[in-house]
Amino acid sequence: MNFLRKPLSAGLYLVATPIGSARDITLRALDVLASADLIAAEDTRTARKLMEIHGVPLDGRKVVAFHDHSGAADIARLVAAIREGQSVAYVSEAGTPLIADPGYELAKVLVEENLSVTTAPGPSAVIAALSVAGLPTDRFAFVGFLPAGKTQRETEIAALRDVGFTLVFYESPKRVHGLLVSLRDVLGTSRKAVVCRELTKKFEEVSRGTLDRLVADFEGRNVKGEIVVLVGRAGAIEVGDDMIADALRDAMKTMRVKDAATAVAGALGLPRRQVYQLALTLEDRR
Repeated sequence: MNFLRKPLSAGLYLVATPIGSARDITLRALDVLASADLIAAEDTRTARKLMEIHGVPLDGRKVVAFHDHSGAADIARLVAAIREGQSVAYVSEAGTPLIADPGYELAKVLVEENLSVTTAPGPSAVIAALSVAGLPTDRFAFVGFLPAGKTQRETEIAALRDVGFTLVFYESPKRVHGLLVSLRDVLGTSRKAVVCRELTKKFEEVSRGTLDRLVADFEGRNVKGEIVVLVGRAGAIEVGDDMIADALRDAMKTMRVKDAATAVAGALGLPRRQVYQLALTLEDRR
């Protein structure tokens, strides 16, 4: 393949890479990878393999690691290279850098120092999932990964309950069922949702249904691959005292009163003090 190889101006080039099919890369991304003075990558092996697939020669150029565990010294080295007039192409393992992927701290420093940051846009799991989900796409909120802990996770979900946008989450295959359970318990059983797995890859799967149905569908499954979960928009849900009391009674079977109140308040998006007072009343009655 012939690339448009020409000197790039000094700066950081954020290059989107395929989330599955290697052929989804853009021609401009290949031009940048062929022309940059230095290539930084979340996974150097993946970056080298991608360039090899598309016949992009390194010609002695370095491929250096830059990932979630990279520190200030790694940022300083890349900033120094750009200050010296070099062009640096940055690629995450798959998708668009900074979108639930590394690169933010590096880009932030460069912006603060008035150095050039530009993008070669392309594949993104968020946009790919929205395209095939069948949910409204005119307004959406990308949430990314939620906390692994159930209480913290449901607290964050409760804060999103009345948002009038399609919600987009990333999740690991091992935790997707737990996420679906939390979404169902906080948002309701009938909320429409979609689970996208291995988008653009050989075993791509798109599962659509209510949260209640998806919880049942994924229970006990040994799920593998990259996961995107989307939840349809909904209006506010009325939360009455009976609903709070039922949730508290259930939580208090396994938790102390204080912890149960915290969990239920987070799950229902209510002031903790209000829920705690009701929990004390229920405890006195017991």
